Formats: sequence, structure tokens, C-alpha cells
Amino acid sequence: MAARSRKDGSGDEGRALPADLDLETLYGATGGPGTVGEVDAEDAEEEELILVPPVRLAAPEALAESALASPLLAQAIGLARWVGEGKPVDEWGELPEEQAAAAVKALELESEDIGEIERAWALAVDLELVVLESAADGNPEKADTPERGVAGPQLERLASGDVEAILDDWLTSASIIAATAVEAALDDVEAARDAADAADEEDEEDDEDEEHEEDGEDGENEEDSADSEDDEVLAEVAAGAEGTEEEDESEEEYSRLEEARDEAQGLLDDALQVLYETRALAPTRTEQTLPLGVLAALLVVPEGEDPTEELLGEITDTMVILDPMLQDLADLGMLDYRPIDPALFEEEDESTFGEGGEGGELELDDADVDRFGHVRLTDLGVFGVRQWLLEDGIDAPLIGEHAQGDAEALLRGICESPNVLPEEEILEWIAGREPLPAASELLAAARGDDLVAPVRRLYCQVALRHLGTPAEPAAREALTDPELAGIAGAWLTERGVTDFPTPGRDVVLWTTVDALAAQLIDTGGEEEPMLELIRMLPGPDGSERFFEEMWRVDHTYTRAVLEAVGALHPDKSVAKQARKAAFKAKSAGR
Repeated sequence: MAARSRKDGSGDEGRALPADLDLETLYGATGGPGTVGEVDAEDAEEEELILVPPVRLAAPEALAESALASPLLAQAIGLARWVGEGKPVDEWGELPEEQAAAAVKALELESEDIGEIERAWALAVDLELVVLESAADGNPEKADTPERGVAGPQLERLASGDVEAILDDWLTSASIIAATAVEAALDDVEAARDAADAADEEDEEDDEDEEHEEDGEDGENEEDSADSEDDEVLAEVAAGAEGTEEEDESEEEYSRLEEARDEAQGLLDDALQVLYETRALAPTRTEQTLPLGVLAALLVVPEGEDPTEELLGEITDTMVILDPMLQDLADLGMLDYRPIDPALFEEEDESTFGEGGEGGELELDDADVDRFGHVRLTDLGVFGVRQWLLEDGIDAPLIGEHAQGDAEALLRGICESPNVLPEEEILEWIAGREPLPAASELLAAARGDDLVAPVRRLYCQVALRHLGTPAEPAAREALTDPELAGIAGAWLTERGVTDFPTPGRDVVLWTTVDALAAQLIDTGGEEEPMLELIRMLPGPDGSERFFEEMWRVDHTYTRAVLEAVGALHPDKSVAKQARKAAFKAKSAGR
């Protein structure tokens, strides 16, 4: 995959999903958290880190089975078997028309389109499922001229069920098809660009016409002829410049072609990454499936903006460009894709898609939206996109990477990784473990006064919730530990347990600081998550006593928490007292 044109540092499960966006119509998409916005080239170079959420891969055997069942690879393998010991080919190594027609019948393809066989044949040759043999016969001039195609050695490897060989060949196929799809999209990209350029030129011409009208006839008295000698000089210069102009035009055309190729590749990369992230974060198949218009809007509409008339045109252009590229990848099993209904390109009557609502806006029902196409990344697609990300040097973690060691490694990994789904890692870790020993191990790993210890305790409590009743003895034992008594008591209370000692005032205050510190670290100081806890302060004892005690709490984050309360608390008097307490904590060296 090419370098991304967008970057998002969020990997948490609370992040908004593309599928969560409320779209009034197919095009009524606005940018939001975690969506795709345009990034200037200079900004893209400055940003060094691309974060993608962890994914769960299907078993290699299941992936290999899906790869062999993908229509295009299955056709390529079928062609290689049909070729057997040899079929004639033309001088370019392609099947003659009569042989291609025979292959269609042999493979029992529903479509009689020879182009489908030609594509499968090209892939079979690229994968060495089919090997081309020359017609040399002692004639050096024909040494490189193919005469027939025969089944290649790679066919036997795939037939043997070698999972690694199957997935390697599928990945190679995916790269070939993606590159071919990008090349095929160049005309659409250039057409969209030409349309945009024409619109810009029209606007400029309108501006120039207005300026000329204001200028009047100031230039009418200027000379309207040139000296004959000057004409001859100009003619000579023009003649000499023709060759240079042709070279310049050739270079300009090459440059435009390269720009179009980069644009098409970047568009496909960005689309696949959006689908990858949606697949990672959305819990259901329905939520993992995006209407093509939504996908295009996420790629076009800048974050936080509503689509303008110009952007709506770009969304449509993007859909048209993506449609055949996504279809090609779907043929390789990478996507579940319903393409744009071809009839839409022939229909001009807007009533076909629903009558206009208030203000002339077009209202689309589910059936109408479905005609514009929808797409979802398959298990095979997740595997393929992840491999491309890794090849680009991008960290693309798997769920469970932090769940392979002990509880200390689990909590440390969750706290230190920039792109992790904590609850998924916890569930992976506790699966198959005895609840009571697991709870004891987690509580022991949650102790400490280092900078991330509050977050360890936060996720220890999350893990206890998943372990359930069998973990209760470990939680009761932790009530005697000042660092753990708060989370242990809170967990027991959540479960309706009442027969345990009420924690002392000092434990309550320390746990309050610890809980706020965990949120402060885990959310990066984001206002909304912190406000939910801060609004509950100072509690029933009044703010004066609360903050007078709180600044004395011996905790690594006492001052930071008080400063956050002072900055965010909606009650100005409470906020003022928190700021005073923070100053006292600072003076005391906390």
C-alpha cells in the first residue's frame, strides 16, 4: 500500500466509527472523530506515526480455504488444470479466441465474456500456475516467442493444500489485481480532474470578464499592428520552439499520468484502511458494511465540515472511481461488494431515487441507497490489508498480542501500547484461566506508584468484572492493601456484597485521586470523560473540607488531579478551591 494521506492517533474502543455517522441521505455525510480528512503533503511528511486498531485474524486454514474459493484465483487454478500438458497460445502468450472460448466452456463459467478468461489467464501466468514454452526449434529468432502454455509447478503446491503457499499466492494475486485496478482507474481520475479544472477555468473566465467590463475601452487606442521584421523574427522563434514544445507536452503528459496514478493508488489505500478500521472496531456485520456513498464521503469531506455542492460532486466522482477497483478486489475474495447499479448511469430522472424533500433535497430510502453499492472487508481482506500495512512499515497489531504472558505483561501492554483494545486483550487473557488465581495475579500486578499504575488498577477492575463471583475471595483479601482496597471494595459493592469493612477516609481520598488520575492518563486529559467524574466532587462533606484533605494525599498525581478539577469543574467556587488546593500540593512538593 502507498503512504497514507491521513493519520489518526486514536485506537480506543470509544472512538466513533464511520458506520455510526448519521447520514440524512446518501451524500449527507459530515466528517467526525476518526474520519478521513485531506492532509497537506507537508503535514503528512511531518506526521511520523500511523495508528491502526488491532484486528483478529481468522485461522490460516480458513483463510487458505477462502483464498482457493475466491472467483478469480479459482478460475486461474482451473485454467492451469485445463491447460494440462499444453494448449496453444499466440505470439504474445495469450489464449487465441477459440481456445479462450473452449476454456469458458471447460470451466463452466456463467459469463461467456472472453475478457474474464483473459484476466484469469494473465493471473495464472503471473503466478506460474501456467508456464509459457517457446517455439525455438533451433531458430534463435523464435527463442522468445511462446508457442504453448503448460501447467506450472506452482499448481502442484496449491493442489497439495500447502497453506503458506496458498496465502503467498493469494497475496501476490491481490497485489497484481490492485495494481491493475489502479491503472484501469487512471482515465476516471483524469476525467474527474479535467472536470474540476474546467470548472475552475470557467470561474476564472467569469472573473476576467467582470474585470474587462470595469476597465472599459482603455486599450482601444493602442497600435494594432506589428513591424514586418518583427513578424519574421517571431515566426523563426516559433518554428524553433516546436520541438521544445512537443518535449514539454510529453513531459507534462507523463507528469499528469504519474499524478493520476498516485491519486488513484492513494484513494484505494485510504478506502481499504477505512474499511480495515471499521472492520476492527464495529461489532456486527451490518455495522462493518458501509454504503459506497458513505465511504466516499469519509474520504472527501474534511473533518467537521458539511458537504458543499462542490464536495458532493467530488463524492460522486470518488464513487465512480472506486466502483471498478473494489469490484476487482471483490473477485479475489477481498471484499463483500455490491457494485453501483449500472442502470443508474443511464437514469436521469431524479424521481427514480425518491422525490425531493423540503428545500429540494433528495430523499433516498434504503433500497435507493443500496443501488449505489455497499462494501465490507472480508476475513481474507483483513489479512491482506494487514500484510500491506506491515510491508509499509506500519504497526498493525493483532488482538491478543499482550495476552500471551502473565498479568503484569497484560496490564503493562495495555497501558503502554498506543493502539490497543484493552477489553479485548483482557478477554483474551482470562479465557481458559481459573478465575480465582487469575484475579489474585491481576491484583498483585496492579500495585505500584509508578506513572501508569493508576491505569493498571483501572483495567484490573475491568478484568475483575469479567471474572465474576469466583474472584471474590481475592478481592476480599485485597481490602487490606491501601492501594487495592478502593478498587476491590468498589467491585464488591457493584456485585451487591455488603459484608466487608468500610474503607477509611484516607483510603477513600487516595482512591478518588487514583481513579481521576487513571482517567486523566487514559483519555489524555479529554474534557468529556473527566467531567463525568469531576461533577461528582466534592461529595457530601463540602468542598472546603474535601480539598483541604485532598491536597495532603500522598499520591503521584495529587497536584495534577487538583489542577484538572480546577480547570474543568462547572461550579466556579469549587474550581477555585481546587486550584488553591493544587497550589498547596505544589508547595508541599507533591
